Amino acid sequence: MVRLKDVAEAAGVSTTTVSHVINGTRRVSPATRERVRNAVARLGYRPDSIAQALKANRSRTIGMIVTSTNNPFFAGVIRGVEDGCFARGYSLVLCNADDVDDKQLAYLQTLRDKRIDGLVVMTSRNGPRFLDTLRDAYRVPTVFMDAAPGAEEDTAVVNDDSRAGGRIGIEFLVGRGFRDIAVLTGPHDHPRSRERLAGAEAALAEAGVALPDERVLATDLLMASGHRAMTHLLGSAGRPEAVFAFNDLAAIGAIRAAADQGLAVPTDISVIGYDDVEISRYLTPALTTVRQPIPALGQTAATVLLDRLDKGTPLPAQTRLAPELVIRDSVAWRDTARARNQPPEPDA
Repeated sequence: MVRLKDVAEAAGVSTTTVSHVINGTRRVSPATRERVRNAVARLGYRPDSIAQALKANRSRTIGMIVTSTNNPFFAGVIRGVEDGCFARGYSLVLCNADDVDDKQLAYLQTLRDKRIDGLVVMTSRNGPRFLDTLRDAYRVPTVFMDAAPGAEEDTAVVNDDSRAGGRIGIEFLVGRGFRDIAVLTGPHDHPRSRERLAGAEAALAEAGVALPDERVLATDLLMASGHRAMTHLLGSAGRPEAVFAFNDLAAIGAIRAAADQGLAVPTDISVIGYDDVEISRYLTPALTTVRQPIPALGQTAATVLLDRLDKGTPLPAQTRLAPELVIRDSVAWRDTARARNQPPEPDA
């Protein structure tokens, strides 16, 4: 193994000078700096990252606890966090907790043992034991995503503006002439789902459109539960004209359930999703959806956390990124006369 002493001998300088060049801790003449860098490259010297972390009390490692990497929305956000960390010279340690309190607590201990500098938490449910442990026993700067914990010291929340997103989806359906609309929400305790429902209900009220209780079905935001919810709707008295699913996976399940009943989307029933995961544009029909800025959510979380660690910038209490409508093929015009007068829509 190449040692710091070997680099110093090859460059004709002291080990202290090599250390200053590598760590940038003191000004060194350009000629000497160049000799040291050439020796480092020629010998293939790699600093002992563990020793450096112990000395600086920094590991340059970020921990991330997520519900599941199988969900394409989560996977996209994780990629954004990872890219943001890599660009700043940090490593990311990823833990799948499946929204299980015991797993979250176990992973928290694992990350503590790895001496992480900061934490990103993207889980649908954060139990009181987890939050208490995080607050009382293990204090590191923390960014929460897809959740709404209470305001704690040295924490931030990064999400899309889900209330605005719920409004956007409903306003689009109402603008297309739909009045009998069903919504497939997430679990009742899911904070983003509650906000989307609040935005949807506000938009419906302003349009004078009722949302009966039987038109609101909770799902776990997976394809199978979207399929079950749509099957239930189609088996009830009078199918809705349109369905707003609160994520794309539930929308995909709903479209399949409609096909299983011999119904065509959007000819017989229209469907709109939420997220804009990659598969949405490749479905038949391609899915109209409310797009979250998925990579930007992850990159924003990484940026605010690393600015806190590297620059001492206080964590912002809350950051909301704006969603936007993506119009594709899964929503028809109920008012066909009005549709004929509309300009062509761009491909999304």
